[in-house]
Amino acid sequence: MAHPVDPSTRKRVLKVIFVSLLLDLISFTFILPLFPKLLEFYRNVEAPVDASAPPSKTLLSSILGYLNAYKAAFARPIDSRYDIVLLGGALGSLFSLLQAIASPVIGHLSDRYGRRTALLASMVGNILSVLLWVVAVDFRTFLASRIVGGLSEGNVQLATAIATDISDANSRGSTMALIGACFSIAFTFGPALGAWLSSIATVAANPFATAAAVSLFLIVTETVYLYFSLPETLPSLTRTPGAKTEDEKTTAKAAPVERTNSHALLNFVHLTFLLFFSGMEFSLPFMTYDLFAYTSSKNGRLLGYVGLVASLLQGGVTRRLPPLLSMRIGVAACLVAFLILSRTSTVSGLYLAATCLATTSATVVTGLNTLSSFEANEGERGGKLGNLRSWGQLGRGLGPVLFTSVYWWAGREAAYGMGSLGIAFVALLVFFGLKTPPGSIKPRPNGAAVGVKKEL
Repeated sequence: MAHPVDPSTRKRVLKVIFVSLLLDLISFTFILPLFPKLLEFYRNVEAPVDASAPPSKTLLSSILGYLNAYKAAFARPIDSRYDIVLLGGALGSLFSLLQAIASPVIGHLSDRYGRRTALLASMVGNILSVLLWVVAVDFRTFLASRIVGGLSEGNVQLATAIATDISDANSRGSTMALIGACFSIAFTFGPALGAWLSSIATVAANPFATAAAVSLFLIVTETVYLYFSLPETLPSLTRTPGAKTEDEKTTAKAAPVERTNSHALLNFVHLTFLLFFSGMEFSLPFMTYDLFAYTSSKNGRLLGYVGLVASLLQGGVTRRLPPLLSMRIGVAACLVAFLILSRTSTVSGLYLAATCLATTSATVVTGLNTLSSFEANEGERGGKLGNLRSWGQLGRGLGPVLFTSVYWWAGREAAYGMGSLGIAFVALLVFFGLKTPPGSIKPRPNGAAVGVKKEL
């Protein structure tokens, strides 16, 4: 850190980050289990599959036409029940690709105008996105909601930048793990809550308006909370004018941050990791249906198990590990999961792979964010973290399409075998290409390393 933050301020800001990000991610995860039924609702209204129904000329019918043409290109027949899943995957990829465009811009704006200003501006876009979902009685409005959300969602990267602003080198890893814990908790409870809210019908023209309205309430609550509780943390805007002496200014200019890992390498690792990991995530429901005839409820139970294990690891293990060690554990676990999924034929094997995937979810991205923060000075953290997220979102946008294409063209073994090779390549980069930043391990008085202290 370039300047100290007093413990009381740091604790207060950490609390604000945790509460606001938890509200944001719970709201974000509401829609995840609703995608199949939500898109099925729009299809039945705007592009009915009944052959006796008159042909429609809606945006949704055009999109489904392109997706069906793509599906027909596969050597293996794809059950029509997956039409909606493919459409949901296409919308998910669109959201991620929009994030890849927006993240660097949001990050650079936060470096120039401050984290608080950028975050509140992002929240305005989030409110508009969820408001469009509340009133989305047609697919066109729902698509607009997803586009606005993809271009404005900046909470995670800005929370990461804020956490970096208020943390020193020794506590940064545990602070980043706190952000990861928000993800795990939200993905454990948010989808189930969203599914329950969708069962409460309030508007006939939009059966999902109740879930959307509660999501809007959470986002508005988060925005008001941030407005009144979050101080500015960008160091260049929080220094007391005249507090630095000329000698300090000279020293600061002469001592730029010491680079241990290039941002190009970190970005490439993020891209390649999420390219394969997100493809596996998206294909998992297809695999469980093919092998075990899993229903949506059983898939929800499986994902809930992954979220629960990841939450426990984030709170008890990841925050105490140096970031590079955390990444190495997560990538190794991911490789084991891919190898199991390429061969397993039992539910116990599936859950063993899920345990490995939970370990990966709890470690890799958190470690990458921490490593990237060590390679950036205070005036460029927002931009560098935004670039890191952008490359990751590019991988998350392309991964599902590429991975499922191999899955249906060549089969499960080939798809997960390819994924194993891809993750093995990422493992080589992580184990032999990345290095431990000097400040990421807190030394004992006698020189040995120890874990970081608990933050909250």
